[in-house]
Amino acid sequence: MALADFFDANMFMEAAITLVVIMDPPGTILAFLSLVGRKPPTVRARAARQAGLVSLLVISLFAISGQAILAYLGIGIPALQGAGGLLLLLIALDLLAGKGESQPEVADDVNVALVPLGTPLLAGPGAIVATIVFVREAAGRPGAYVALALAIVAVHLVIYLCMRYSGLVIRLIRESGITLLAKIAGLLLAAIAVELVTNSVRGFIAGG
Repeated sequence: MALADFFDANMFMEAAITLVVIMDPPGTILAFLSLVGRKPPTVRARAARQAGLVSLLVISLFAISGQAILAYLGIGIPALQGAGGLLLLLIALDLLAGKGESQPEVADDVNVALVPLGTPLLAGPGAIVATIVFVREAAGRPGAYVALALAIVAVHLVIYLCMRYSGLVIRLIRESGITLLAKIAGLLLAAIAVELVTNSVRGFIAGG
């Protein structure tokens, strides 16, 4: 049996890069520090772990049951790709315009690791839509399913490490470096959004 039957490297790379761009681990550092930056190191470490686990749980839930939800609502993949592409484009424009830098105030008695860090800042609509699309692309290929699962775990590991060691990252690249990375992520995300919309149009034409 071929290696692709057990692990689809192309699916892993495509899913990992897409989710990294959408979830923007470096950009998450600013939000993380703004919410728990004044807390003790042990509290920051626990918040980083909880936020990563919440996001992983939400994304995994939609990876498993997302297609059933689509079937129940009668939504086709071309429509999902089109909506997802437009949504990702809006997120990309926010990144390029720098609108994502301001974060809403959160009450002291709310566990910010769950909301808004875990969701919707990490496991937001863009990541959920992308995950459902990748599950659809992997249909019937066990190696692609394995690759997608590993990509989701790997991306969340990167997110956890970025938040866990956010103080060190800030000292290394400064806020200007974070801003630059956010702009690059916005550009890449815009390209992905255009590709999704293009595939959506092709799907409608082929189905029509």
